[in-house]
Amino acid sequence: MTRRAPDVAIVGVGATPYYRRGESAPQTTNELAGKAIIAACEDAGLPVKDIDGFAYYSGAGAGYGQKLETGEFVEMLGIPEVRFTAALTAGGGGSAGSIGLARAAIVAGDANVVVTVMALKQDQIRLGEVTASKPVDPLNSFVVPSGVSGPGHAQSILARRHMHLYGTRREAFAEIAISTRLNAVDRPKARFREPLTAEQYFAGRMIADPLCLYDFCLESEGAVAVVTTSMDRARDLRRRPVPVIAAAHGGVRQWGRAFNWFGMPDEYFASSGQKPIADRLYSASGLTPGDIDVALLYDHFSPMVLMQLEDYGFCAKGEGGPFVESGAIRYDGGSIPVNTHGGQLSEAYIVGMTHVLEGVEQLRGTAINQVADAEFALVTGGPATLPVSGLILGRDQ
Repeated sequence: MTRRAPDVAIVGVGATPYYRRGESAPQTTNELAGKAIIAACEDAGLPVKDIDGFAYYSGAGAGYGQKLETGEFVEMLGIPEVRFTAALTAGGGGSAGSIGLARAAIVAGDANVVVTVMALKQDQIRLGEVTASKPVDPLNSFVVPSGVSGPGHAQSILARRHMHLYGTRREAFAEIAISTRLNAVDRPKARFREPLTAEQYFAGRMIADPLCLYDFCLESEGAVAVVTTSMDRARDLRRRPVPVIAAAHGGVRQWGRAFNWFGMPDEYFASSGQKPIADRLYSASGLTPGDIDVALLYDHFSPMVLMQLEDYGFCAKGEGGPFVESGAIRYDGGSIPVNTHGGQLSEAYIVGMTHVLEGVEQLRGTAINQVADAEFALVTGGPATLPVSGLILGRDQ
């Protein structure tokens, strides 16, 4: 299959420091986001005033209970005109797909320089309470009384189903947490840099059986921004461009409400809901799982890494447990290095944007845990309520 020539590229990435929940004060959400946007533009060698588009996700939400408003960024940053502003719905499942949204605007001629940004402060609603904190409605009245008060409880049910169907062991979840922590050790900005042992993992307090403390992403704060522009313009800028090879978002009804619905058939019940996205990405790019050199998989909970490995074809359905336990996802010696930046389990949880940043650094050849000769990186958003999303980034030739 002839591969389509890339039409857009990521040209700048920027991030604030990553903070523990509550430690970013007195900075506001807008201040964090603004700092990340300025840093991304400096990285690209572009004036901030060249921005004319914003592509958000999570309904333009900033973490939980806050919003990102384009009008406020225009005033704050001195942007003279915005020609495009849009957001994917739902939550972190759209993080990778938001780059596809930026691409759509550029290819359509609606914008020239598009920023995607996520800023997170957890001072209003904590992730672990997001389900129970909502007003009672016909949907959550079925799940909250059962003790499902947040995404972690819902994920525990999906994880337990995978264990029941395929014999998956907690040792596989432990390997994901341990290998991800190992990747964070050399990263100065990572929230946790001390190696995690199997003994520590299994001694960790149980939060939502079978998920313990180390299966949960971090409660962190900060911001990450990404700048995307046309491929023609990208090659004239400061940094090596990272072409967008393929992007997709959406999902099927059987995954549907995901966290708040457990009526899926087994094909989707014990899955990440990403298989349709994987099929579209591989079809659009002409690539196969064997072509992917590094995978940045959304890891709000460790079992979802395992299920994404299956959905993206790195191993067969139901074989994620043995695949992970074999050491296949290790940076040093694995067949598909996963979350080389430490992921949301150990570096920081900024609702998926750290994965995009790491994908860019890997394909520039500047990552701290650099995968040798990396040519293609997979970045995912979700599993979450629809849309979930995926992104394949490439190395500029």
